[in-house]
Amino acid sequence: MDSILNSVILLTLLGVVAGLVLYVVSKKFHVHENPLIAQVEELLPGANCAGCGSPGCRSFAEKLVGSEDISDLFCPVGGNEVMKWVSEALGKEVAEKDPTVAVVRCQGSCEVRPKTSEYQGPRSCAISALIYSGETDCQYGCLGDGDCVAACSFDAMYMDEATGLPVVITDKCTSCGMCVTACPRDIIEMRPKNKRDLKVYVGCLNEEKGGLAKKACSVACIGCSKCIDACPKDAITIENNLAYIDPEYCTLCRKCVPVCPTHSIIETNFPPRKVKVAPAPDTAGSVTVKPQSDA
Repeated sequence: MDSILNSVILLTLLGVVAGLVLYVVSKKFHVHENPLIAQVEELLPGANCAGCGSPGCRSFAEKLVGSEDISDLFCPVGGNEVMKWVSEALGKEVAEKDPTVAVVRCQGSCEVRPKTSEYQGPRSCAISALIYSGETDCQYGCLGDGDCVAACSFDAMYMDEATGLPVVITDKCTSCGMCVTACPRDIIEMRPKNKRDLKVYVGCLNEEKGGLAKKACSVACIGCSKCIDACPKDAITIENNLAYIDPEYCTLCRKCVPVCPTHSIIETNFPPRKVKVAPAPDTAGSVTVKPQSDA
């Protein structure tokens, strides 16, 4: 009986000593946290999408509070409104940014980019990109396995069964960039949303020379430079046989669109082009002169 009592007393004393040690250690090594971190975290949307470059909203709040200059820091999900709240809470200036939206720079559907092989492995773009070039002769286009759709936390993308390509729902896109990171072919780009979501861009990333590119996909860019000649603002460049329209300089005039021989330049949400009708010949007041005979 005495041995049991002694054991209980000993264990109790050990518990008390351990508790005191933990209390002293916690006080000695206590790290004071700036209360502004929690305040800023409350202002952030809580999406934890990593679109800001930080792994989550908590770490982004810590970066905002700890940085002297936050002009280069931006929450794409919250946008300018949330960053304005953060600016007011911290007393630091932030730079406004134009809203952007994800754009799929590939229009290689089955109709224009025929399959030349069939893949039997796991349906993942990341795995497919590592072990083979794809089911078509284009080594630059969409693999069609939907890694970007799976990465989107906002249901802003889906796979079109008819084309086999991802489609972005611009009204739901928060510009977090997760789809950009998930795509192993880098075919998704963040571009300015503009008013009414008007966009003009090259829907191709094939860097092969014209003949090979068009053989693999009938709407591939062939690097013919006709779009460059048509652009009045020098917004188009060609590198590695591929045209690129810089959104910073593009004025959305669309003069490049009709001159593209392969229709690889995409225009979205514009009203239909007006068809120019040639005026009918004016015959009013015309007089028909009959030849006079010599008789």
